[in-house]
Amino acid sequence: MAKRSPLAEKLGEIQDRIAAAASRAKREAGEVTLIAVTKTAAPEQIREILTLGVTDLGESRVQVLAQRGAQVKEFLQRRQGQVDSIPPEKLRWHMIGHLQRNKVKAVLPIVYMIHSIDSLRLAEELDAQAAKAGRRLPVLMQLNSSEESQKFGVAVGAAVHLAEQIDSMPNLQLSGLMTMGPLEAPENKIRLAFARTREIFEELRWHKIGGTNLRHLSMGMSNDFEIAIEEGATLVRIGTALFGGKVQDHEEVED
Repeated sequence: MAKRSPLAEKLGEIQDRIAAAASRAKREAGEVTLIAVTKTAAPEQIREILTLGVTDLGESRVQVLAQRGAQVKEFLQRRQGQVDSIPPEKLRWHMIGHLQRNKVKAVLPIVYMIHSIDSLRLAEELDAQAAKAGRRLPVLMQLNSSEESQKFGVAVGAAVHLAEQIDSMPNLQLSGLMTMGPLEAPENKIRLAFARTREIFEELRWHKIGGTNLRHLSMGMSNDFEIAIEEGATLVRIGTALFGGKVQDHEEVED
């Protein structure tokens, strides 16, 4: 039997941890999608993670996303027709970092979903650009559930109102919420931030905001994804635990 590569080993360990956390919460592991955050990944690691079956990729900066998106597209095109080739339509890029309105036009052709709507003005710009592109864009609203002043995200008290406004936009599909747990905090504080996000999510459902499309909670990164899964996460954003490396900027980088 061939020896598994270091990345395959790490991926296997993370998948086992996802399954164990889901089991503790009496959930199915299949309810949780792993988004591989490519911030610290080398190009060959990105290619390998795709061949290992992870086709949801995340980036936090538009310029890097554009570069990586082009590289991956070229890689998939080269592999087309091979036995283990991945159809390009299976690849899904997620924009997970803070997004400025002047970058919306550049990011739209590349991404499947945007996780970080945190203002009405950003939502309006996305809606306008999505209309020009002739698409309905899945989006998540970013919640500042830990109430940290340095973090982006909508204040808990303003969340329902902004969600209603996003939901009324014809070219945006409100699919759920995203949050980040507090950095270097005790587990009970991290858990509280995730539980609060889940409560807001349930409140949106109660008000029928987002309809049947409201089904995602993007919570949890390399250091706290198991707690997030126990609190209801459906999307976990994992980079350094997969690819190694060190992320300096917790706020911009979502891992």
